[in-house]
Amino acid sequence: MLLRIDNATKRFGGLVANDNVCIEIEKGTIVGLIGPNGAGKSTLFKSVNGFNRIDEGEIYFKDVPISKKPTNKIAKMGIACTFQHAQLFANITLEESVLMGAYCHQHNKKKALLIAHEKMAFVGLDDKKKSLVRTLNMFERKKAELAAALATQPELLLLDELFAGLVPTEVGMMLELVQRVNSELDITLFIVEHVLKVIMSLCSDIYVLEYGKLIAHGDAEQVTSNPNVIKAYLGEDYDVTADQ
Repeated sequence: MLLRIDNATKRFGGLVANDNVCIEIEKGTIVGLIGPNGAGKSTLFKSVNGFNRIDEGEIYFKDVPISKKPTNKIAKMGIACTFQHAQLFANITLEESVLMGAYCHQHNKKKALLIAHEKMAFVGLDDKKKSLVRTLNMFERKKAELAAALATQPELLLLDELFAGLVPTEVGMMLELVQRVNSELDITLFIVEHVLKVIMSLCSDIYVLEYGKLIAHGDAEQVTSNPNVIKAYLGEDYDVTADQ
């Protein structure tokens, strides 16, 4: 078991954003997390990465408790994340941005540059390495953030709505790229996404949150046929075949 979230509870004043959440992710898998807006998905991701401190429970990475560790220590252990809104610095080059990720484990500049160039090539942005981040379009920025995360050489990569705002052709290309991250780089993926085609296509295991609580867990067929999920998230008129 690569990641285990054990009864994680996170409160913001009187609001319980995550309520005794339990999730297990095996090495090599692609696991999805879905739920309506405000369900607590991004809060849980931030807790795994150390941006939040859970109030109860524990989070284990390779059987080591990490809920009290700072973000930099968690990154060095092998966990990376892309954010719902790209967090890259706008006024530096793509190369410099990805290089910062490479410095997570590699402090030799020449070797770090090799890692950065390798990841830019992997996502198809090697011809943009000298471009300022602010000149990239949305699809390129999404791929740039993915490259920066990959440059940290993670074992587990959390993707928070990586597909948001992409047009259908870009969704298809990003879908193939994410599959390659898992299959070619042997990186385990934990994905928050509203684009159901992505979740249903990629994930062997899906968890569903509503109001901070887990209401369902299973494969795509089990989740989309669960009455609680249909009522809470997919809608009464949801057609399972539409996303297959």
